[in-house]
Amino acid sequence: MRTDKPLVWLHGQVKTPPLSQDARIEIGMLLRRLQRGEVLAMPVSRPMPTIGPRCHELRITDHRREWRLIYRVDTDAIVVADVIAKTTQKTPARLLEQCRQRFARYDHDGGSP
Repeated sequence: MRTDKPLVWLHGQVKTPPLSQDARIEIGMLLRRLQRGEVLAMPVSRPMPTIGPRCHELRITDHRREWRLIYRVDTDAIVVADVIAKTTQKTPARLLEQCRQRFARYDHDGGSP
């Protein structure tokens, strides 16, 4: 029997508010699919190789606001680096670097947040 991969939160959270209840539920359903080993693709998930290998962003539309959840698929967990409201066309370099640093710290600490 296969068990779901755990979620590891390094930063950010999914709660109402600021996300609507519908957006929170959608993120939860997408994360559950990832935990069960499903590979998600566009338009709901986009690879983010600029952050690192196996890194992606979930793309959620919440009424008139766009949300991004930056995550990495590890062999033993789904690791979430951040949840942000999308405010620019391009992901800010500062955010990319913060996510890289969070993943590096997580890896250095032996996979503990």
